[in-house]
Amino acid sequence: MIRNVGLRIGWTFFTLFICILISLLVLLLHHTSAANAQPYPHKTCNFFRGSWIKDETYPLYNSTHCPFIEHEFNCQGKGRPDKAYLNYRWKPHGCSLTRFDGRAFLKKFKGKSIMFVGDSLSRNQWQSLVCLLYTSEPKANYNATRVGDVSIFTFLDFGVKVMLDRSVYLVDVVREEKGRILKLDSTEGGKLWKGIDMLIFNTWHWWNRRGVAQPWDYIKTGEKYYKDMDRMVAFEKALHAWAKWIDTNIDPSKQLVFFQGISPSHYNGTDWNQPGVKSCSGQRRPLSGSIYPAGLPPALGVQKNVLRTIKKPVTLLDVTNLSLLRKDGHPSIYGMSGRTGMDCSHWCLAGVPDTWNEILYNLIL
Repeated sequence: MIRNVGLRIGWTFFTLFICILISLLVLLLHHTSAANAQPYPHKTCNFFRGSWIKDETYPLYNSTHCPFIEHEFNCQGKGRPDKAYLNYRWKPHGCSLTRFDGRAFLKKFKGKSIMFVGDSLSRNQWQSLVCLLYTSEPKANYNATRVGDVSIFTFLDFGVKVMLDRSVYLVDVVREEKGRILKLDSTEGGKLWKGIDMLIFNTWHWWNRRGVAQPWDYIKTGEKYYKDMDRMVAFEKALHAWAKWIDTNIDPSKQLVFFQGISPSHYNGTDWNQPGVKSCSGQRRPLSGSIYPAGLPPALGVQKNVLRTIKKPVTLLDVTNLSLLRKDGHPSIYGMSGRTGMDCSHWCLAGVPDTWNEILYNLIL
């Protein structure tokens, strides 16, 4: 009798355990389905993995309606005859980007400041954002000015400042008795970045400059001077100095920090399976698919490794792969130097940097 009672109690507990387990599984499946059903869940969707698709509703603005585009980015204004490159939209795998809404952006950042910090690729993205915002509110009052190395475009009706600080290495270049010194562990220029509500950093394109294009005579790290060193090593040391500045000075409760990633160039057709092609000239459409044949640049790996060491939140705008697929997006002979030059590093506006900013917009929604 006692044995039968024990068996019944044991069976009851076993049945209860199975019911609880089934309930937990149902809840888990429901939660997973709900998460996957979200049309725009950036926590479950990688915006940077996808492909370019034809979309006649793009570009996001007409370049003739943005009078602030500099000559080096104004491909249509400089006579580029084809326009098909303008009609592509970036489509991430598994989700869609919310279309950029300039008025919503300005309202979100009312009374706040945004600063791009870096080289001419930062200027490319800065001008893109100015155009995206201006063409959405063309009657808005604005003020454009420059103070030292900082360009400031203010949307007066919203109190929004969109700024650019030209700092090509993110660390300091100073004059000493020996000459111009690139100081890999010095970020005195960071005083301009303090208190900015959203910062978007970038550096890479100047690290391999040599000869007359190199704006320094010696590299200094610690107390030692070097006539030169492995540029990738120098790049990494500078990023660590910048990372230290971020951890020391950023207040995550008040500020957003992004890093632009590596913006690629297209000077070697072998990289995209067109051997013999020596530039981006005449390229009129993106690469299909999601993978660039030559792979990603090593500098991106260095960059990601440094970003992982930062304690404060920094979001990588991982635009490298999606930009690698856009061999058609550069000014080529329709840039600053015209037919005497070949620019396969910068980007036409309207164009690829608008997508960088559209992704930025999606990340801050």
